[in-house]
Amino acid sequence: MTEIRIADAARFLGVSDDTVRRWIEQGTLSSARSATGHSVVDGLELARLLKERSVRPEDPARVASSARNRFVGLVTEVVSDTVMSQVELQCGPHRVVSLMSTEAVRDLGLEPGRVATAVVKSTDVVVETPGA
Repeated sequence: MTEIRIADAARFLGVSDDTVRRWIEQGTLSSARSATGHSVVDGLELARLLKERSVRPEDPARVASSARNRFVGLVTEVVSDTVMSQVELQCGPHRVVSLMSTEAVRDLGLEPGRVATAVVKSTDVVVETPGA
């Protein structure tokens, strides 16, 4: 079992430590004691709860796609020169930055405050784990 401390579980869920403790009391999550005596929750159980409680905004593109990693958010910044642009989106708690042609920025009407979807093809995603 991967043990996740209450404070870390709260950060993953975007709630307070007290909320996680309340969910434990209500039976929404179960807890155990770590070898060091800290209250912990099972990582797999936490992952299931996180997925169940996630709220995804509707994708305005409404297109069929093979890409499964779609992040709907707001454009927060566009930095352009004559050829290339850097576009930054805030998708929930995630900051996504894309480099694209300035022509594409104009064609898509990308500007701060605009709703947009960042699409990430899974073959280009790096996955890391803490200090293994």
